[in-house]
Amino acid sequence: MPANNIMIYSLSTCTNCKLSMELLDKQNVKYEFLDVDLLEKEERKPHLKKIKELNPKCSFPTIKIGESVVVGFREEQIKEALERL
Repeated sequence: MPANNIMIYSLSTCTNCKLSMELLDKQNVKYEFLDVDLLEKEERKPHLKKIKELNPKCSFPTIKIGESVVVGFREEQIKEALERL
């Protein structure tokens, strides 16, 4: 289970992914992240399947916070989801 029930599916080159992680860091929130683009093809498949279940467009970042899913860097949505944890 991810730290604090927070998982960020990201890309290593994604600015919005980095901004999302910086936001959580500033709030001293523990989370796990996975740079999907750095995985080998076979290793990537199950993670892409999971992301598509959470976010059918499979865009990044896809952030799972408890039962909430936030797609993209949406500061207010991220903060609201954190409050529901």
